[in-house]
Amino acid sequence: MDTGADVATPATDTFDYDLVVIGGGSGGLACSKRAASHGAKVAVLDFVTPSPHGTTWGLGGTCVNVGCIPKKLMHQAALLGHAIEDAKSFGWEVERPEKPKWETLVAEVNNHIRSLNWGYRVSLRDNNVDYKNARGSLVDAHTLKLVNKRGEESTLTTKNVVLAMGGRPRYPDIPGAEHGITSDDLFWMEREPGKTLVVGASYVALECAGFLASFGYDTTVMVRSILLRGFDSESAEKIGDYMARHGTKFIRPAVPSKVEKLDNGKLRVSFTHTGVEKTEDFDTVLWAIGREPLTKDIGLQSVGVKLDEKTGKIVHNESDQTTVSNIYAIGDILQGKPELTPVAIQAGNLLADRLFAGATKLMDYRNVCTAVFTPLEYGSCGYSEDEAIAEFGVDDIEVYHQSFTPLEWTVPHREENACYTKLVCLKSEKERVIGFHFLGPNAGEVAQGFGIALQLKATKEQVDNLVGIHPTVAETFTTLTVTKSSGLDAAQAGC
Repeated sequence: MDTGADVATPATDTFDYDLVVIGGGSGGLACSKRAASHGAKVAVLDFVTPSPHGTTWGLGGTCVNVGCIPKKLMHQAALLGHAIEDAKSFGWEVERPEKPKWETLVAEVNNHIRSLNWGYRVSLRDNNVDYKNARGSLVDAHTLKLVNKRGEESTLTTKNVVLAMGGRPRYPDIPGAEHGITSDDLFWMEREPGKTLVVGASYVALECAGFLASFGYDTTVMVRSILLRGFDSESAEKIGDYMARHGTKFIRPAVPSKVEKLDNGKLRVSFTHTGVEKTEDFDTVLWAIGREPLTKDIGLQSVGVKLDEKTGKIVHNESDQTTVSNIYAIGDILQGKPELTPVAIQAGNLLADRLFAGATKLMDYRNVCTAVFTPLEYGSCGYSEDEAIAEFGVDDIEVYHQSFTPLEWTVPHREENACYTKLVCLKSEKERVIGFHFLGPNAGEVAQGFGIALQLKATKEQVDNLVGIHPTVAETFTTLTVTKSSGLDAAQAGC
């Protein structure tokens, strides 16, 4: 999108800094350190507003404190529980506890997070980046007002600004919503969550519901419509079906209308399910209905930075430049771009290189690999089947697919053919692979490795020519022969 950078910014000869980054998440930290490595004088502003339940955290942003890191560690705890169950079939005489010790799990996860917080502060110092624990807002295109936690105000000036504030979970507009928590609170909860209602169908919702159910908590997911909007719809439904078969309850389609806190501390949720009003009591209600960009009340529009009217995200051009020529943006606040930590980091590094090292390379936002750490893990890159058909037409798309059973699942007799592989190919370009989707163990590791194939525009023939490593789950990509158009059964037979 060409924003035109249509707001003039007065030039001055001297500024306090060459670059000020607003936001100390992964993207902001990466951008600031890269800019400093090119000789720029840089400052990072970071301030965490406590959640409505009072949860707060240190430097590092969502991913480190209340996102990717604690989520993956909780998921690992769930996988270990399943491994204990499987162990008997492999000759290990062990009994799985009913539940993990929540207090121990949370304490150990939080200890690791705090070590990362400290490491980021040290890294900024070592890279000659000034860290300011203060909330920043724009007075004009080159001047920022800072307010620290004691309410003390100061100002600074800068030649360039990078906006990297990220986002926070959204609460529904219903009575009693304040009784629920979000992912900002879950990973820092001292008490066990108990019987939990997760409201939403995002990856946050399904990941959290997945590990809570795996821990042994009575867990229900309330879904308004589709699962994992924006991902491959077939893959998303397979994840939901797998979770439902393995202990997670679903209420779908349903919308909550009210939450009441009872005298016994439980939360009574009123909701509409298939047109019928119902209620159910829970110990914890987790809102996972989406996130809002932190673009309000920091002076963006007053200085000319254009926001998308519907989402509140920042309008930008291909260089991640806003409608103000010296103000740029990266990460989750960008309109229409993936909300992923590595994307923010890569975009931040490339932006710093363009600003201070004369580079011209732009961020490729299309072929980005990602993973969803649900009980049946999901890794993907490129186009979903739905997107490919919508853009190129059904006649130009061939889909190769196969269900399979990991070898490790056979001895403990886990269900067969629950895992799934799919390659989306463009016929008119010699069946160039434009999307791949993988459901199974270590999906993120598989996706990361195969992602280079999409970057290099690999064809299906080239994937076929790759000799697989046996026995692995990743080798399924090298042996796909069944197409959807053939109508043949895609279930795996043999090893």
